[in-house]
Amino acid sequence: MAVDPLQKNLSVFDTLQQLGLASLETQSVFAPRTRDKEGLTVYRDTVSGVVYINDYYVGNETYEGAEHRKDDFYKRIDWDYEYQQDQYRRLDAYKQFYTGKTVTEFGCWKGLFLREAASRGADVTGIELHRGYIEALVADGYRCVDNPNQISPSTQDAVFAFHVLEHLPDPLSTLRDLRALLTDTGTLIVEVPHASDFLLSNLQNEAFKNFTLWSQHLVLHTRESLRRLLMAAGFADVVIEGVQRYPLSNHLGWLANGKPGGHKSSLSALETPELRSAYEAALRKIDATDTLVAIARKAR
Repeated sequence: MAVDPLQKNLSVFDTLQQLGLASLETQSVFAPRTRDKEGLTVYRDTVSGVVYINDYYVGNETYEGAEHRKDDFYKRIDWDYEYQQDQYRRLDAYKQFYTGKTVTEFGCWKGLFLREAASRGADVTGIELHRGYIEALVADGYRCVDNPNQISPSTQDAVFAFHVLEHLPDPLSTLRDLRALLTDTGTLIVEVPHASDFLLSNLQNEAFKNFTLWSQHLVLHTRESLRRLLMAAGFADVVIEGVQRYPLSNHLGWLANGKPGGHKSSLSALETPELRSAYEAALRKIDATDTLVAIARKAR
């Protein structure tokens, strides 16, 4: 039987401790609960700055989907604004890694990135636990499996994982499984939420903090913690940059109203491409973007 990519072998704290990024001596309480679970403590390491939940996991059933819907929900990709925006940003930013290449997306969800990459010459495979999304992709002629072990090793030019690693109780084992899929010159591209998000670190916005801390997000990384994790998993030439998914209008919404959605309200009228770019650059300068992107090569 194939090993489940979300099987709980270690806690996130165990991995962070192994990498020298967390310890009981430097552990501090960041929040006494998450937005969805009373009493689930969120910690912050006072030295590394990593934010994490210790010894907790929602269970594979949450990601597999206990019930199937009978309509076209699993195929519909036009109802989620943020999902679309993210995928088209990625298709533009990472086209050199998928165009004409053999690629896998780990945690592909509805598969918009895979579908579009395939239309641009990529040979694509998805890895997804939710049976509804797997069935929808397969029905449309795409290959989608529920485990990395179902893909031949050393065959993928690139592996993508967008906002997935933070869900895994044992990310190091999963990264090693994904590394095994890559050719000798293969590339891993990952995105994760940033522990130094401007609203958390600089503005210390309590409303945002109460909203963004979630039982399914087991860790918020720093640049250094992400780098160490990837190197420990067998990757080299790790390049990390900040990306801002949510624009200034979203931040203004949090400051003015204490809730999300400013980028979809009348505040969005002030946004221009120039402003979005300048704001992202300013946040990168102080290492306070909401997302970290890592691009790494398979170490030989």
